[in-house]
Amino acid sequence: MGLGNPGPRYELTRHNAGFLVADNLADKHQIDLNRHKYRCQYGDGEICGVRVMVAKPMTYMNESGKSVKAILSALKIDPNRVIVIHDDIDLPLGKIKQKNKGGDGGQLGLRSIAGSLQTREFHRVRVGIGRPEDRDDIVDYVLSSFQEEEMQLFNEVIEQAVRAIETTLLELNNRKLQTEDESGC
Repeated sequence: MGLGNPGPRYELTRHNAGFLVADNLADKHQIDLNRHKYRCQYGDGEICGVRVMVAKPMTYMNESGKSVKAILSALKIDPNRVIVIHDDIDLPLGKIKQKNKGGDGGQLGLRSIAGSLQTREFHRVRVGIGRPEDRDDIVDYVLSSFQEEEMQLFNEVIEQAVRAIETTLLELNNRKLQTEDESGC
């Protein structure tokens, strides 16, 4: 689940880092994000031998939980099988980090998802976008486009994030297979 804001106004902004990673992941694995349901744009396919849905909520960032809850409820997916990709101002541009659970760190999309699902037990890929010098400029900063000199570094972090998601999918699938083997399935 890549987080961002819908519409051309926000398309290449820092806050849409999750959308940009999801788009690149889908492109790399030839998954068309051309379906619309559950308040999101999504596509189904396979990544590294794992059946997946790549989705982008078509709600605004602070209402992402509505879309995530709709998908998980309709398809009976456990939250711990979800990977949420989002921007993070606490990481410098060019860095990514992964977490399996935790707080929202002030990220309103994560806060919405945790509130809607009533759990913080989902995977996250945090994409660093840096922080503005002046704390009062945070909203303008996250809704601004990347500077031309930042684009190469950001494209590299997108590739890093795609690889991290692929690795996480393999790990989640291996855990699922181990659990099925142990239960005799």
